[in-house]
Amino acid sequence: MTLDLDGARERFEASTDFTVGLEEEFAILDPETLELAHRYEDVKAACDEDEVLAEAAAGELIASEIEIRSGRGETFGDAVAAQQERRDRLFAVVERLGLALGAMGTHPWANYLDQRIIDTPHYNRLREELGYIAQRNNTWSLHVHVGVRGADRAIAVCDRVRGLLPALLAASANSPFLDRRDSGLATVRTEIFTRTFPRCGVPSPFVDWDTYAGFVDLLERTNSVVESTQLWWSVRPHHSFGTVEVRICDAQTRGDEATALAGLIVACVAQIALDLDECGAEGCPVMADREVEENLWRAIRYGAGGKMIDFRAEEEIETRALFERLLEWTEPARSGIGIDITLPERNGTERARAAFEDGLPLEDVYRGVVGETARTYARVGAAEAPARRKSRPSER
Repeated sequence: MTLDLDGARERFEASTDFTVGLEEEFAILDPETLELAHRYEDVKAACDEDEVLAEAAAGELIASEIEIRSGRGETFGDAVAAQQERRDRLFAVVERLGLALGAMGTHPWANYLDQRIIDTPHYNRLREELGYIAQRNNTWSLHVHVGVRGADRAIAVCDRVRGLLPALLAASANSPFLDRRDSGLATVRTEIFTRTFPRCGVPSPFVDWDTYAGFVDLLERTNSVVESTQLWWSVRPHHSFGTVEVRICDAQTRGDEATALAGLIVACVAQIALDLDECGAEGCPVMADREVEENLWRAIRYGAGGKMIDFRAEEEIETRALFERLLEWTEPARSGIGIDITLPERNGTERARAAFEDGLPLEDVYRGVVGETARTYARVGAAEAPARRKSRPSER
């Protein structure tokens, strides 16, 4: 097995700007108890009977999770439409199996010690390599791929997306609960995943493809990685797709909010690429690691309701005011590629925490989350739908 860095570079050189791919992760649940149901194999087998889901549904390490992927959309609208069809089909399949899906960054009370890893050679190898870390990772997130033409240009975009990751994380915050407690954090998922997995969190700037490839090649030659998907950074160049992949966000309880957040991510990546084309690297400064990390902690702790540091102005700014700045800055890209975004007044963490602080039992808070997920991801009547046929799933 090899990372084929030369092939990856060629894919970026041939990539198309601002194609979009969406990946959404869901917890598989018992609808009565809301406990995690370790039924991935059953869900995947049922998905493989569906002409669309056979290609779109995938596993992600743990047996209580299912992911759906839009595939490549030539535009954001294409990707959203494709993902909506996949949502409808997945929720219909899960309902037929007598299960439910939840969309939150963490499960409020599931014990990671009860977690089961999917039994495949790939995931068994990860379990052997990661040990406790693989067992601990019962978390769910949203990933967005954006096509960027040119290998050096893609690395330059990744370098600059780093500075936006705290704001995107704060907007997405949707995991306040863990171990039947309010964690005090806006996104405890981030502490579980990005602070424990190796080669995770926010990478340092690489500047160009040769520097990036040299480092990854060293990791391969020194037996740290055998495939590029072991680079779990919060933003990374995806070798197979020729995309910049943003991986920082919590899973979103509401389908419309997942779509809006994905649109903001696509707009940010596209605007950075356009700014680089117009102003060059000198005109688009890169944030220092320590600056990104400071704001990342604020996003983890306080989410959308906190403040971040404007390091250029050397002052604090309300995080929601930063969202407005992002919308204003990305207006040219959004206009050019047809993205209209409405961010919610309160995100998932804020709504769930407010309900809990008002005295609603945690189980009822989460039941409300699961109900919102069912109502807002799948269109009305989707459970009665889609046509099925035997189709051989492709290897993802």
